[in-house]
Amino acid sequence: MATKATWAPSDYAGSLVVTGGGTGGHFFPAQALAEGWQLRHPQQKIVMIGAHRGIEAKHLPQLPFAYELLHVEGFVGRSPWRLLTSLFLLWRSVRHLRRQWKQHRPQAVIGTGGYAAAPALRAAVSLGIPIYLHESNAAPGKLIDWMAPRAQRVWCGMKEVQDRLPQASCLIVGTPVRAAFKRSFSPIKNLTAPYQLLVLGGSGGARAINQAMMKCAPLLLEAFPDWIILHQVGARDFPYFSQLDHHPRHHLVPFIEAMDQTLEQTSLVISRSGASICAELKASGRGSILIPFPKSAGDHQRRNAESLAHEDRSILVLEQNPLEDFIEAHASSHMRNAYARHTLAKTPELNRAVELCLEDLEQSLGLASAK
Repeated sequence: MATKATWAPSDYAGSLVVTGGGTGGHFFPAQALAEGWQLRHPQQKIVMIGAHRGIEAKHLPQLPFAYELLHVEGFVGRSPWRLLTSLFLLWRSVRHLRRQWKQHRPQAVIGTGGYAAAPALRAAVSLGIPIYLHESNAAPGKLIDWMAPRAQRVWCGMKEVQDRLPQASCLIVGTPVRAAFKRSFSPIKNLTAPYQLLVLGGSGGARAINQAMMKCAPLLLEAFPDWIILHQVGARDFPYFSQLDHHPRHHLVPFIEAMDQTLEQTSLVISRSGASICAELKASGRGSILIPFPKSAGDHQRRNAESLAHEDRSILVLEQNPLEDFIEAHASSHMRNAYARHTLAKTPELNRAVELCLEDLEQSLGLASAK
């Protein structure tokens, strides 16, 4: 059912449960909220719940929290047989948590979305344990949309979320960023050659961006010998793309752990436009070329990218063929022109989303912060 060497059912008693995952866009805000609560209430137990196949399975062992990984799967795009399997796994995980929580009741549950959060939120509602939700994107995911009327509060990354959840108690807070981003960042004008172009496709990678970069990277690197490309292709695609011929200054990696440090060494970013990376770009003051995932729910990635483009922090490029030509054109103009890069790279923005969420949670639970 779960994997955690030091996990025990008694960890749940009086704890704050934080759940969310499957992808980094759901897990990293959950991590940020857990880190923030630990600073404010170091004596209270925090238990994080995720999915055994989600990105959190790799990250949770490195964090200072008790955690439980449940055997659950997503629902979107499943065949009828796999959908039945997903429903059974959800039912079994909810039953498991209900059994634990009847004896060791948590104080509250925070959910940041994704299929990994479904069991804990379902179990909490069935037992009358208060739930609090965070939705980063403009269009709420199916789980948040379903659970919002039952939540004490829905913390919204954007005003559009509030507009789409008329029956929920909403508070606009922004998107939480991890503790590593709660610091000052050196401005890009201090960077020296070799300059770094960072290419991201979300925590799982983006095949269209990967394919386009494999075509245009040699042209960019030959034209700009004082640049390198660091390219996160995603664990799924890394075995394939790493075997292809690529320029010696085109460095492919499956995943980047220390994203804050990497961004600080980066002069320009090419990325998808999930809410988490957009918040991290603003927190680090890095300019970007954003390519929204065209099939994102409610087209929220396009809305995220439009928001940064409106603030002159980003160039918005829609995914269209040939994508490599559009990437090369926009990237080369900014790699050639330092003034253009510096114009995109605004002053890092102070992110108070974690504080706003947790101050609201403390007020709701009748707690005073120890910090």
